[in-house]
Amino acid sequence: MAFSEVEKKNIRERLLTNCEESWSTFGYKKTSVDELCQKAGISKGSFYLFFDSKEDLFCQVMIRVQERLIAITKNSLGEKPTKYDLANTLKLVFREYSKVPFITETQSPDFVMFINRLSPDKLKELEEHGNYDIQDIIRESGLVYRVEEQKGLASLALIFRPIGASQQLPWEYLDVFDFVLDTLIEKIFE
Repeated sequence: MAFSEVEKKNIRERLLTNCEESWSTFGYKKTSVDELCQKAGISKGSFYLFFDSKEDLFCQVMIRVQERLIAITKNSLGEKPTKYDLANTLKLVFREYSKVPFITETQSPDFVMFINRLSPDKLKELEEHGNYDIQDIIRESGLVYRVEEQKGLASLALIFRPIGASQQLPWEYLDVFDFVLDTLIEKIFE
């Protein structure tokens, strides 16, 4: 079946969106190309017009999420950000992280399986898109540390780690995250 350029764009978008949703809910292993194709309204054979493999699709989803996180960061920080601007930006980023757990669960067997199936070229592509991190953001902002840089970065990294279901908090998680981040920002930066 031949698709118009508009149809190709829309189908590709549906595949990416459905894959991200399924990966976030069920994981890599339990996300089926057959089901993604069915939701996108195409045959499995047509899938290969859009992506070389399941891994290619997942790689593109990962890159898309990384680009979205970078865009959120750049768009919300502004030209001369204060430590409060940084805190608000990190809150936005964390909320986006929360929607896509696979981006932080890089040590899970499911994620490791995905990574192990990627070609060296796809691994390199993921690495290139994932290299923009909090350290770069802070350096570009011109914020001045009150503590040793690595200690400040490690403190921020710690609160971005996901907590397991067994580690339930006796308070709403995002409120706690915001409180801890605001407290850390005051201690870490001038």
